[in-house]
Amino acid sequence: MGDPELVLFNSMSKQKEPFKPIVDGKASMYVCGVTPYDLSHIGHARAYVAFDVLHRYLKHLGYDIKYVRNFTDIDDKIIKRANEAGEDPLSLSSRFSKEFLYDMAALQCLPPTHEPRVTDHTNQIKDMIAKIIDNGHAYTLEGDVYFSVDSFPDYCRLSGRKLDDNLAGGGGRASVDLRKRNPADFALWKDLIFPHHENELAQSRAACPESNVNYWMHNGFVNRDNQKMSKSDNNFFTIRDIIEKYHPLALRFFLMRTHYRADVNYSDRQLDTASDRVFYIYQTIQDCEKALSPFREGNIKGQIPDDIRELVNKFPANFTASMSDDLHTTAVLDDLMEPLKAINSNLKKFKGKKQQQLLIQALIALEKEVKDVLGILGLMPSSSCAEVLQQLKEKALKRAGMSEEELSQKIEERTLARKNKQYSESDRIRKELSAVGIALMDEPGGTVWRPCEPERPED
Repeated sequence: MGDPELVLFNSMSKQKEPFKPIVDGKASMYVCGVTPYDLSHIGHARAYVAFDVLHRYLKHLGYDIKYVRNFTDIDDKIIKRANEAGEDPLSLSSRFSKEFLYDMAALQCLPPTHEPRVTDHTNQIKDMIAKIIDNGHAYTLEGDVYFSVDSFPDYCRLSGRKLDDNLAGGGGRASVDLRKRNPADFALWKDLIFPHHENELAQSRAACPESNVNYWMHNGFVNRDNQKMSKSDNNFFTIRDIIEKYHPLALRFFLMRTHYRADVNYSDRQLDTASDRVFYIYQTIQDCEKALSPFREGNIKGQIPDDIRELVNKFPANFTASMSDDLHTTAVLDDLMEPLKAINSNLKKFKGKKQQQLLIQALIALEKEVKDVLGILGLMPSSSCAEVLQQLKEKALKRAGMSEEELSQKIEERTLARKNKQYSESDRIRKELSAVGIALMDEPGGTVWRPCEPERPED
């Protein structure tokens, strides 16, 4: 029995459909890029992580990918911000484009094949608008060019909404202007599902009637404490705000914990949980790597235990089934916990006994499957696990408002209290640290610490 075929939810048909590329073995995808006039926010991270997962999974399936993501590097917002800052508009957009690329690299989003900029293609844009006018789908109005929605019968097919819903001019593209033939007509020259992508679809088909996009995909929004994030309400976070406190891979994990089409509810608690999970993942991998290090070059013989063999067969099969079902990353990340627990269970047995071929084989097999899946998901660190674990600890200390020296002092105070049998004081210090996300573990060689989810009063 072969692998399940990839099915994706098509916003046009409002249902899941098997993915059938126009050219066998090749896939072309376009993802709307940013208008770079400020630092990118978590809503951008939501979109680009979601479609990075699609990009990576298509590559995993063997497709030759052409991935295009643009920069709208000249726009009213850019000009306005540049005037306020006394900066050249193109200089400002170039600066924030670089900041955006920094954020994408931090989130381990693979770079697109092409990143066209509007300013490099103004002649092509003018030619396209001329075609739309020649085809009878647009008209000029005192120097501006407007698309005539009445000339395009399929307008609103993508969103499934009524044309009247566009009168408010969602996204600022259809402005109230009594001179227009239809209040819903949108600007082509001066100027998400609705109306932005509706407009993109209409203008592309109006210029090139033979062109077609077979699959339209849209990600959910980001809410903050169950309230929609918006700049106007000043309740949004930039990516830079978040990765100042949390590791970028914790943010990526958090975003992937919710299916890409659903809205994400952002809260510090959710990021704390994600951070705790990724620490557990990378600590497990590092422990496994350390245990296996002496045996990497050896001729390891022996069979994988039956229970582990069953798991290493089931885990990748479940991964493929979940990912092929409209990129169900939530299920994949849930399933990931089983092989990680199996690794830790075998590590405990490994430490308690002499070298056993079965345990080594089990750990090698489990490690491979976990790393393969993390790699496909973009969650395998580009640096060593040890380096990421150290970075996660540094972020935890920052959230706790403590330095390494201050934490060491607290641990020494607790050690002294335990030595003097002042157990109530020892417990107080442990709880005090746990409340700010620092967990203490007493080991034969002394007390060590790791980040944890803060114990809040309501917990």
